[in-house]
Amino acid sequence: MTVEITHLPELRVATVRHVGPYEDIPEAFERLHQLADQAGLASMPGNTMLAIYHDDPSTTPSDRLRSHAAVVVPPQEALPGGLVEQTIPAGNYARTEHVGPYERLSEAWEQFKQSVPQTGKQLGSGPSFEIYRNDPSTVPKEALVTDLYMSVA
Repeated sequence: MTVEITHLPELRVATVRHVGPYEDIPEAFERLHQLADQAGLASMPGNTMLAIYHDDPSTTPSDRLRSHAAVVVPPQEALPGGLVEQTIPAGNYARTEHVGPYERLSEAWEQFKQSVPQTGKQLGSGPSFEIYRNDPSTVPKEALVTDLYMSVA
């Protein structure tokens, strides 16, 4: 697994909250897609979808895991009702790329988490998140590309 350290700018995102097992976040994405489509956010150029994870599944019971389905929104864009604004802070993040089905993301996260110390960095206090680089409705599962990010210090 290749891990790089990168600096990201602040990201303003519109979110739908999910509490429960991380693998159930598609329910929140369905709601996000409905609201974003109605507001025209889904068709904006450069639309970026992501999932934000707030808890460590190895220490938090699965029914209490907090996450958000999100879409990046330009600073001047008004948010439609039903979506909550959040900010992913600017900073240094470890990044790796996962190619393949979403069902294998938990394995990728475990390997990623174990690989970060080899960069000489430690996990930071910021969020972990995934950025989805292509659309599962138009791309075969084996070709899905997901960037994984973890805050580092």
